[in-house]
Amino acid sequence: MNRIRIHAFVMFTALALLSCAGEQPYDPLKDYEHLNITTVIDAQGPEPGRYSAIDRDAIDRGQYLVELLGCGVCHTDGAFDGAPDMNRSLAGSQTGIAWENPLGIERPGIVYPPNITPDEETGIGLWTENQVADAISAGVGRHGSRRIATMPWQGYAKLTSDDVDAIVAYLKSIRPIRHKVPDPVQPGQKASEPFVYFGVYRSKH
Repeated sequence: MNRIRIHAFVMFTALALLSCAGEQPYDPLKDYEHLNITTVIDAQGPEPGRYSAIDRDAIDRGQYLVELLGCGVCHTDGAFDGAPDMNRSLAGSQTGIAWENPLGIERPGIVYPPNITPDEETGIGLWTENQVADAISAGVGRHGSRRIATMPWQGYAKLTSDDVDAIVAYLKSIRPIRHKVPDPVQPGQKASEPFVYFGVYRSKH
């Protein structure tokens, strides 16, 4: 019992000294705010009547899959803030995603979800169908140099080839939107635009 009292006294004294010294406990979330992220976004449909029945079936399935997989949550501006800008549906996000833990690294690496509408300048308009398919199912960038950071391709790798083709057909059919997202931020550099972080933590005990 005495040992417990002594331990409690020591803890109380230490906290009192810290308080007197004006030091505040470390708060890793002091530079962050809570967001109400939009988790479901309707995909924008293509203009009707421009496709054969077969193409239309594939496009409709692609639209269904894009909504089901939640592509718009990352690739639509404002979705991370709970206010998606549907005029920029699937046209990329000005809010990035940290691919390193910002609670442990002051300036993490950040990517900004790209424009996946068929705009030739800022989107996937110049990508081949195979390049888009590889990005979806294997997380490979347009030039095949490396995996796309934060792209959840491991889950999409289980999609059938018909499903991937349907998604590609849909993305190639929608209205192109010109919208350039910020360039990726390398670890150690300061981000000029806000970002979010998705992580799973487990204690060592």
